[in-house]
Amino acid sequence: MRQIVLDTETTGLDPLQGHRIIEIGCVEIENRRLTGSHFQRYINPHREIDVGAIEVHGITSEFLADKPSFKQVEADFLEFVADSELIIHNAPFDLGFLNYELKNASANAEDLQTICSVLDTLVMAREKHPGQRNSLDALCKRYGVDNTQRELHGALLDAEILADVYLLMTSGQSSLSLREEQTEVSRKARKKRKLDPNRQPLPVVLATEKELAEHESRLHAIDSSSEDGCLWLSLDGKA
Repeated sequence: MRQIVLDTETTGLDPLQGHRIIEIGCVEIENRRLTGSHFQRYINPHREIDVGAIEVHGITSEFLADKPSFKQVEADFLEFVADSELIIHNAPFDLGFLNYELKNASANAEDLQTICSVLDTLVMAREKHPGQRNSLDALCKRYGVDNTQRELHGALLDAEILADVYLLMTSGQSSLSLREEQTEVSRKARKKRKLDPNRQPLPVVLATEKELAEHESRLHAIDSSSEDGCLWLSLDGKA
């Protein structure tokens, strides 16, 4: 079975407000093995990029100035994904942009869902891990996928990471490792350590006003860039 793991980067959040795709990244899986074949294109959106989006992916209008338009890469993209199953994290977002671009490029264009089947790994993750964070970063941590290179989002890098996560999510092996981890935690919890009754009290160091302000600023930055928001803010009742 041929599967294509796909991700996009965009100028903003909503194609209906005129936002466009600026990068497409895809990697190929056949019979549950990465083939090494991939598709990646930067695209000139012919519009400005939202500041918030640049903070997420780091792609600027200056960098895209000499890149092709979507219409120029459309045929190569459709040829690469044809007759495959698309694997996408939060599929409605990427499909919304891709179908919008296809219709802009050709009035008779079909939606991708008529050309390919679609598997949404966000839906899959929520079914497997209800009540937990299921962003790509959270899944990387849960399944032990190295995403240390992911300081900024990038369509091809994110597609490569998602491919690793998907294969682990569907292998059945990760559940064993999670059970082993939970057993180890339980075993350590049973070992009680006796404290010296004459020990000195622990010092309490309070954060400075500057540190508190920097902490608050960091929480709001996480809240604006994460699809699941900042859990700490919601627990504090500030979000």
